[in-house]
Amino acid sequence: MEELSGKVAVVTGAASGIGLAMVEAFVAEGMGVVMADIEADALEQAAAGLPDGAEALTVVCDVADAPQVDGLRDAAIERFGGAHVVCNNAGVSAGGPIWLASDDEWDWVLGVNLRGVISGVRAFAPLFIEQGEGHIVNTASMAGLVSAPLMGVYNVSKHGVVTLSETLAAELQMVGAEGVGVSVLCPGWVRTRIHEAGRNRPPSDEPTGVETMDEGMREFIAGVIAGGLDPSDVAAMVVHAIKTRSFYVLTHPDWAHFVSERTDRIVAGENPVVAALPSGPGDDDAPALDAGA
Repeated sequence: MEELSGKVAVVTGAASGIGLAMVEAFVAEGMGVVMADIEADALEQAAAGLPDGAEALTVVCDVADAPQVDGLRDAAIERFGGAHVVCNNAGVSAGGPIWLASDDEWDWVLGVNLRGVISGVRAFAPLFIEQGEGHIVNTASMAGLVSAPLMGVYNVSKHGVVTLSETLAAELQMVGAEGVGVSVLCPGWVRTRIHEAGRNRPPSDEPTGVETMDEGMREFIAGVIAGGLDPSDVAAMVVHAIKTRSFYVLTHPDWAHFVSERTDRIVAGENPVVAALPSGPGDDDAPALDAGA
């Protein structure tokens, strides 16, 4: 889809971070936008900050609830007559030893990060196939390509998004839907509020994995995120991927060797090792964590 002007993009998790940056990039391309987020006040504030003349619709949406995602699609059709790009971007994070993660934590993270993407694909893929044009962008993470410790619940959700996207791309080819593209966004460290996702966590009496982590580890995560890429840089990569029909979007190409090393170990039948993702530019020997997006 080389020309985006005059078309419509739907973005979940649009009130902040990568989601808002994608909205701003799409508006700059001349697109109408449907902004979806679970936080109503933040969503309206984000929309109010768009340039004058931007065509934007806001929809409060919990992507973990499939009927609400169907409603998001219907709202886009009602307001704009259709959609051409959907970015299944909403995400939350969880950390701590995997054996301490509660059932509620699993339900929450998988509900948003994986089920939300599944619902987005199910809602928008048939529309794009029918109209013969569209592009689906699913936000995964570098945590979907490697298996860093202390992020087990998050890793599982993001690995799911990667294989979902790969399978979707293959199936679209099988049915001859050549006009429908797919990209999977795998960010590394990006300056977002992903580490504050607990603000939207449903109430629970069970302790979370994050609560089992010491303060030093939490401060480390906040620090590396603060030193990450600007979300606008990631959004520019997404726009380029849509225009060029690129599938994998790796925001940190210098981290690609972590993926190839993992693959080499699998083929060689070797046991897993601690995946040491860098904590900053040029640091290839840092503790293993990834809180991409």
